[in-house]
Order: sequence, then structure tokens, then C-alpha cells
Amino acid sequence: MRVLSPKTKLELPAASINEGFARVFAAAYAARLDPTMEELADIKTVISEAVTNAIVHAYPQGGGTVYISARVIGSDTLEFVIRDKGKGIGNVEQAMEPMFTTGGEERSGMGFTIMQSFTDRLTVWSREGKGTKVTMTKRIRKPAHR
Repeated sequence: MRVLSPKTKLELPAASINEGFARVFAAAYAARLDPTMEELADIKTVISEAVTNAIVHAYPQGGGTVYISARVIGSDTLEFVIRDKGKGIGNVEQAMEPMFTTGGEERSGMGFTIMQSFTDRLTVWSREGKGTKVTMTKRIRKPAHR
């Protein structure tokens, strides 16, 4: 049986100024497992991508809230969940295709691809009009010298 730590939760207004705060929250939470600088950079990147997606795509008219939770699974795995109650994704499979975006030409359409590349597991649940939930897990490798 995998031991799960209690969830630590954060709610932020869906505003671009809060993306940096979400990154700091994730980095501080991850510090308990002593990640490498590369692992920490990966975590901050995926949190940034997920939170930015929620801000830009879930609430295109502004407003709304981004919900973030973090917990440790077992002794070496972090789980982050980024949730919104925005407009949802009509076709998750299509949205996860590299280069696909509904955010206009200023968006690259690489958010989910980056999240998949930098995590061990990514799941996306969404329902139109109800919101989206992105769950990411990342195993923190223990240094050989310990």
C-alpha cells in the first residue's frame, strides 16, 4: 500500500501575476524530498505550464480561481494537481497534441507536451463548462551517495 501524505492546498486568483507564486509554492513543497536542481527546474516548469493553461484557457474572459494541491506519495514521489472551474476542454486528446492551441498565435501549443516530458505521469480530466483537472507525478531520485 502506498502511503499518501495529507494534501497541502493553495487557491489563487486566475491572474498571470500568480503564476510565479505557484512556482515558488511547488518548489518549496518539493524541497522536502531534496530534489536536484534539474528536478526542481522540471517541477517549476510543469507547474508554470499547468497554471498558465488554467489562466489563459479556462478563464479567457478573466476572473476565476486556480486550485493547486500537493502531496507526497510513498517516500519519493510528488503529486501536484492543478484544477480550475473554467470552460473545460472539448477534446482532451486533441488538446494534448503538440502544437495544438486555442490561445491564438502567441501560444505555442506545447504546454501538455512539456508537462508529459518533465513528469513521470500526467493525467488530464476535463468537462466542458465544468473545468479541468491536471494531475502530475514526479519521482525524486535519491542520490547514490546517501
